[in-house]
Amino acid sequence: MDSTSRKGEAAATGVPGTGTVARRGLIRRMYDWVLSWADSRWGTPALFVISFAESSFFPIPPDVLQIALSAARPRWSFWYAAVSTVASVLGAMLGWYIGYALWATLGEFFLTWIPGLNQDNMDKVGRLYERHAVWTIFTAAFTPIPFKVITIAAGVFSQFVPLWTLVWVSLIGRAARFFLVATMLFFFGPAVREFIEKRLELVTIGLAVLAALGFAAVKWLA
Repeated sequence: MDSTSRKGEAAATGVPGTGTVARRGLIRRMYDWVLSWADSRWGTPALFVISFAESSFFPIPPDVLQIALSAARPRWSFWYAAVSTVASVLGAMLGWYIGYALWATLGEFFLTWIPGLNQDNMDKVGRLYERHAVWTIFTAAFTPIPFKVITIAAGVFSQFVPLWTLVWVSLIGRAARFFLVATMLFFFGPAVREFIEKRLELVTIGLAVLAALGFAAVKWLA
């Protein structure tokens, strides 16, 4: 068997040495599982649960399901955005509690098993919280930065981020993100679905940069 064949077999079987391929396959299956709820009568409850879980431990963002549901029923777009927002903020509160009350005993478990959560990221977020807590939370809530890292770290570094601060900033940031998606789908329907799925990260990052420039300008003028 030549090297090309061996590589193809390794990718397909997930043998040792192909952990990255296996992990990508797992994430892809989870993505497809999330999307499958769009064709179910349980689509809205699933959106609530996934939005809640993504804020504290789940790796797939709820936008995936929100977009699919809204594309099928554009008139319900804002309802789906509201569901995503409320559930996500409640999940953020759970993330804060995990960091605040459970990190000393379960921190190693979360660092090992939760995708995107590692000690280096936690330390970086802690330093950001010490200087710019509100802006850090808002940026993560609005952009594709893994939100669970932000919410759990908020509890770990609760001396910089009280629970109430996390709640109100998350509410603003998450609502801005989910209602942006809802507005596009409400007015343009399924025709814009592919564009949003491919460009959502660029759109939200671009808007976050503009917001940052606005804050900087206000601070400079003050």
